[in-house]
Amino acid sequence: MQIGSVDAVDFRNYRTLSLAPGPRLNVLSGPNGQGKTNLLEALGLLVTGRSFRTPRIAEIPRWGSRSASLTGDLVSAAAASPSRRTVRRTVEQLDDGRWQSRGEAVEWARAIAFGWQDLEIVNGAPSARRGFIDGVAGRLYPAHRAALIQFRQILTRRNRLLQGGSGDAATRARLEPWDAQFAAVGMELVSRRRRAVAALQTELARVYGALGATRGKVEIRYRTALGEASDAAALLAALERAQREEVRRRQTVVGPHRDDLAIEIDGADARAFGSRGQQRLLALALRLAELLPVTEAAGTTPVLLLDDALSELDPAAREQVVRELGAAEQVFLTTPEPPTVKGAAVFYVNAGAVVAA
Repeated sequence: MQIGSVDAVDFRNYRTLSLAPGPRLNVLSGPNGQGKTNLLEALGLLVTGRSFRTPRIAEIPRWGSRSASLTGDLVSAAAASPSRRTVRRTVEQLDDGRWQSRGEAVEWARAIAFGWQDLEIVNGAPSARRGFIDGVAGRLYPAHRAALIQFRQILTRRNRLLQGGSGDAATRARLEPWDAQFAAVGMELVSRRRRAVAALQTELARVYGALGATRGKVEIRYRTALGEASDAAALLAALERAQREEVRRRQTVVGPHRDDLAIEIDGADARAFGSRGQQRLLALALRLAELLPVTEAAGTTPVLLLDDALSELDPAAREQVVRELGAAEQVFLTTPEPPTVKGAAVFYVNAGAVVAA
């Protein structure tokens, strides 16, 4: 798919914005702090209805404004059912002070974003890797996001009961109906996460090599205390075994909220190897590895939103990355200094203004 056009009003540092991007590689260049990342965020919000930077939508409108709006054309070139959709999205403050986001869903529209925070997938806490694989699973399986929200609600309720109880029979009785829901929804998440990891693995090995990585074989695996178990009964049994520990710690200690990804190079934890540039290359490879599985699942190629993806890479690695991007459909790449790429559409971003170079 492609973004045919986008117009914005009072979005971040843009009072107004109008952009007609090219169909392939779009390079957004200019000094730091002038709005390149904000423009990527606007494009991502137009496509998906969500910001890839923050869940706090009150941060999106321009300073002092009570609303922000986006309007644009999304184009699907799928052979089976080519389609063009005009989409409008708004973020506005209601009379009671709450903020609300509005806009229609576009079932075939997908976007994959990469930014500096993605380094945490490689070298950060388990929560960053869970967030990554849940994002991938959400793009592959639309029901995953709703199940994730439901699971978090069940987990919150279960933890409240543990915090307010004494571990006696009455507490266990109150937990029992929540345990059944926790196990059922939790194993739905685990199943989709495992399938998402399997979908990534083959492409990750190819992309990592194509980006010029000199180290060995890269692998990604889903790590859970449940081993290879795949039914809700296994998670229920794990909860029973953890009862004493849960009472002591007053929180749920087993389940998909505690799982992790193993990312290894030649069998060793990727966090222990390589420079920051090499880790950044691996994080970028993880994002680019989503392209093929997401395309197959959605029926259209996702838009790539790459924020400063070339920084901290040596010249040879940069050249390989740009070459790999040539195989994608529509790409938006921010960079302080634009690379020389034949056929790329180049835009200069400065002080909340975007000009074709």
